[in-house]
Amino acid sequence: MPQDVCLVTGVGPGTGKALVERFAQGYRVAMLARNAQRLEEIEGATPNARGYACDVSDPAQLESTLAAVQAELGAPSVVIHNAVGGAFANFLELDPEVLNRNFQVNTMALLRLAQATAPAMIEAGKGAFLCTGNTSAYRGVENFAGFAPTKAAQRILCESMARHLGPKGVHVAFIGIDAVIDVPWTRKRFADKPDDFFCKPSDIAAECWHLAHQPRSAWTFNALIRPYGENWSVS
Repeated sequence: MPQDVCLVTGVGPGTGKALVERFAQGYRVAMLARNAQRLEEIEGATPNARGYACDVSDPAQLESTLAAVQAELGAPSVVIHNAVGGAFANFLELDPEVLNRNFQVNTMALLRLAQATAPAMIEAGKGAFLCTGNTSAYRGVENFAGFAPTKAAQRILCESMARHLGPKGVHVAFIGIDAVIDVPWTRKRFADKPDDFFCKPSDIAAECWHLAHQPRSAWTFNALIRPYGENWSVS
């Protein structure tokens, strides 16, 4: 049984599941998601993984869940904030409550996660905090008004965390995914695209594993990944 603990939020059928499967090869993994049934299925198929049903945008739920993880598994030495809230609308059409909801998932949950888990990493003098993002963190596309501002804030918060935690031995990295991720609904939407068009969740997870275990002499903060044939959305 591995001793170190990895916590992953936003465990769905794509990147989240792949992250759990990769990190369960060396960690006890705490999986957070709203869908309890999905967590049970992944837990049943993945040794060293335990599910915790939680809406990370709810401060009370998140606090109690993190306390349960600490009591049952121990303090995480790797945290991956993969949960995401998104919406498509221009700023005139956007319901402000949608923007606020996405901000709670993408940015405020990141803050609460870091405040709860970073102190133990600081005390240990080691650890990794990763956040998965996308090109919305770097640019404001017209119909992403309900999403891009929260992802940009998320990236900047990660940078603030990295500047504070890095000298204390804790690695923080932001992973921008400039790609369409290979999951069933994207395959259906982009049915005319070849396999090379999609970014595989297992490859994203492999890069996250690499970032979490980089030597201290060569840490990456801002990692942009994309399929080899992707037209660059950001540089």
